[in-house]
Amino acid sequence: MPLKSTFLGELQRRNVHRAALFYAGAAWLLVQIATQVFPFFDIPNSTVRIVVIAVVVGFPFAMLFSWFYEWTPQGIKRESEIVHGESITRETGKKLDKKLDRAIIAVLSVAVVLLLANSFVLRKDASSVAAAPVAAPASVATSKSIAVLPFTDLSPGKDQEYFSDGMAEELLNALAKVKDLKVAGRTSSFSFKGKNEDLRGIGKALGVTTILEGSVRKQADRVRITAQLIQTEDGFHLWSESYDGDLKDVFELQERIARAITDALKIVLVGEQQQRLVPVATSNPEAYALFLKATKVFNLRDGAHFPEAIAGLNEAVRLDPKYARAYARLAALHAIAINYTAMEVDEAWATAERNAQIAIELDPSLAEPHAALGQVYNQQRRMLAARTSLEHAVALDPTDVTAQFWLGTVLIATGYTTQGTAQLDRTLAIDPLLPNALGWRGDEYLNAGDRDNARRVLQQSADAGLSFGEQRLSWLAHAEGRDADAIAYSTRGMRIFLGGFPGDASETLARGLFGKAAERAKAVAMIDAYLAARSGTVAGAAPYGLLLLGEPARALSVVQRAPTNNDALFFQMLWSPQGTVGRKLPQFSEFVRKVGLTELWDQYGPPDQCQRKAPGDYVCD
Repeated sequence: MPLKSTFLGELQRRNVHRAALFYAGAAWLLVQIATQVFPFFDIPNSTVRIVVIAVVVGFPFAMLFSWFYEWTPQGIKRESEIVHGESITRETGKKLDKKLDRAIIAVLSVAVVLLLANSFVLRKDASSVAAAPVAAPASVATSKSIAVLPFTDLSPGKDQEYFSDGMAEELLNALAKVKDLKVAGRTSSFSFKGKNEDLRGIGKALGVTTILEGSVRKQADRVRITAQLIQTEDGFHLWSESYDGDLKDVFELQERIARAITDALKIVLVGEQQQRLVPVATSNPEAYALFLKATKVFNLRDGAHFPEAIAGLNEAVRLDPKYARAYARLAALHAIAINYTAMEVDEAWATAERNAQIAIELDPSLAEPHAALGQVYNQQRRMLAARTSLEHAVALDPTDVTAQFWLGTVLIATGYTTQGTAQLDRTLAIDPLLPNALGWRGDEYLNAGDRDNARRVLQQSADAGLSFGEQRLSWLAHAEGRDADAIAYSTRGMRIFLGGFPGDASETLARGLFGKAAERAKAVAMIDAYLAARSGTVAGAAPYGLLLLGEPARALSVVQRAPTNNDALFFQMLWSPQGTVGRKLPQFSEFVRKVGLTELWDQYGPPDQCQRKAPGDYVCD
């Protein structure tokens, strides 16, 4: 039977097969452009869906068109108007077929180029990005993992950064509580703010397969939130949408976004999460805005603005006396205030405890007030109460990075170095770029003699902006015989601790630690003058310096009489190799009893480097 008399032959004669190839290639390109480009212009995801549906629906119509119409040298004509004997198949078909073939080849070539660029070039670029390193070996990204980047402030006055950051953090907190979903910690995710890093590099650094980014436009009482979910492996947009509403609807907007993300990741919600992911913390928009402003100050540890943040939170709880999270944040700010402000110690502690108790009464499920109490108790040297409160906070919310980290520091400071190090690793598994946790972990590497990991992690902490990170690097430099570098590191790193000392105190102390005997004597004399001027009522950083300068007996005596400006760091050093001589002193047993350590040890057992002789009586080496 002649080819043209068969159905397949007719398809070939009318160039339907070529039209199908051309349409498929062009449609694929159009869909890729829609999915990759539209979200960057805040075009809703519904528009992308319309494009996809249109190209699918259009396929059969395109095939019907190619069946009933034919491309001739005189233009497109109905197939019925053409005499078969004069069809382009015989006379000009070859030339027109070649034109069609070239068009198809061009479209498919562009498609192949895009595919190869996506598969090799972009991935190669991503791997070459200097991704922020992590404390432990790089995490393997799970199939259900996400990092929430800070949202961009698109408000007309560009003065709503606290609000846009707050929206991202609230979504992060909500998603962190979803079972089977790994969520990168806030500090790590927000460390990429304003850096325009390649998303693939961010995914590799944080060990996540998806990234949520977006923008917030707030004007008066109206807010528009745009969010998009992106695969880190190939940059493909899984989902994108915009949400509009009033400020009083902000928790509902967050709820809708969080649920859309879990739907896109195909996560099955269980238990209470079937009803709600984002709790309605307050019905007062003004109180919520004040909470977000104070949260930014707390996250940045911006001591200069602590009074402003505290005043704002006090106004928030006046506007909504049942706002439990505002009371909890007030407690947390006061719990750390003595490290960043000149606030009177007893006032800060009492206010922290009062607000924490109110928060717990209003919402017993909150972890933050228990963590704040743990921090206060630790500063008061109520070691058993501190550990109990922090363990309770972690049990309430295992994703609370602050509680996890504070528990790790308390464990190490009280001698449970192995447990504390494991706790730091758990903290860094959640928030791998948390500067202070990196610093503490680097110290433990160094104390264990692992210089390679110590160098890597301590440098990360300094690069991440830890204000005293270089002080820790000084000990590594000293261990490697680079005392000139050690002095430089220590001079820069110790400045933050030496309030009340002369302006050149950090260099004097650094030279005393790593220089000659005369320089050591000068540093000790400087500390003596500081203590004499305060009649022993305030220790400040003096015990830390005395311990490192080889005066452990005096260091223990000063700490026993007066509070330091950071007990945790002193006690951490006490359990390090630099504290070995101090632990072996006869008065050490009395010291640990006076500062509350033996009560804790009687409850939890002796720490790593001590043995129990009798209740309240320990010997350490």
